[in-house]
Amino acid sequence: MIYLVPVNMIISALPQLIDTGDATSWRPELLDAGQLPDLFANCQVTAVHDRLDDQLEELISAREPGRVRTPGEGAAAKAEVLGGRAPVDYGTWAFYPWTGRLVHVLPRDEFRFVRTDRNRNKITREEQETLLGKRVAVVGLSVGNSAAVTAAMEGVGGAFRLADFDRLGLSNLNRLRTGVHELGVEKTVLCARQLFELDPYLDVEIWRDGLTGENLAGFLDGADVVVEECDTAWVKIAVREQARERGIPVLMDTNDRGLLDVERFDLEPDRPLLHGRVGDVTAADVADLDRAEMVRLMVQMVDGTRISPALTQAMTEIGRTLSSWPQLASGTMLGGALVTDAARRILLGKPQPSGRYYVDLERLVGGAT
Repeated sequence: MIYLVPVNMIISALPQLIDTGDATSWRPELLDAGQLPDLFANCQVTAVHDRLDDQLEELISAREPGRVRTPGEGAAAKAEVLGGRAPVDYGTWAFYPWTGRLVHVLPRDEFRFVRTDRNRNKITREEQETLLGKRVAVVGLSVGNSAAVTAAMEGVGGAFRLADFDRLGLSNLNRLRTGVHELGVEKTVLCARQLFELDPYLDVEIWRDGLTGENLAGFLDGADVVVEECDTAWVKIAVREQARERGIPVLMDTNDRGLLDVERFDLEPDRPLLHGRVGDVTAADVADLDRAEMVRLMVQMVDGTRISPALTQAMTEIGRTLSSWPQLASGTMLGGALVTDAARRILLGKPQPSGRYYVDLERLVGGAT
């Protein structure tokens, strides 16, 4: 059902409707049925999504996929799951304040059991439990957004830390999965919302001012893997310095030629940063680089002899005819997939050596040499 609201009412409410990026606008409220009357009394709900019956059917089917039930047997199986409770009292009501949506979902363990059911047996049940106990830290939320969302979608991590100081701009929409209604929203807030809309039971923390010398240690403490996708040289070096001290593996995708960078500081505590490509340069050494110096260092980090011809040409135009690094949605999505795939192997203790790996679609599919 669609309700029409007079335009004058919308205009008068604009100051209240504009997203201010407040901390309460990115984390859902997890409620039980007894808390719903107060929520409705405060007129916060714009839509109710209650498909619990369908979720129960999927839960029952996932537990015994080979069994075919009659309608009566199906109803009895649902009643057994509910354990004498009314459907409204079972599971969790997740309220998303940024949209006003109220969604009825299964309890956490059952929800995740069903949501990741189609991962089997590429990921076993036991492996999925292990992965959901891990914490993924993501720095830089362009390619990093794709990595975080893909990891959460696949169940690679049950806790996430997100760091970025920037807000969503119109030029970001060439590679971020969002919409024009989110323009101006902090990238950390945007990503946290996307993760919670996939799984309201996630543990998500945001560093909305980005990383600094004061907060970097807290961001990394307790992380199981770090995804570094920042455009700032100081952050790239500082993250790796402290990740190496803590024995945390670092992953990076460059959004060019499908380059995935893997540094297993958990297995190689003396491994040189960025495979030794920057020598003994420290974070302190690069803190005050100007734009041209930073571009040169970035090229050194990714091996300028192996970047694509398009990016090679673009490097000389940044700050002149180009506003920043060129990035494509296809490369960003590929990067999210590559990072998630590598993170899964690392977190499960499977082979994933340090190194640089190219999934170059121009060569693999496009016929380039």
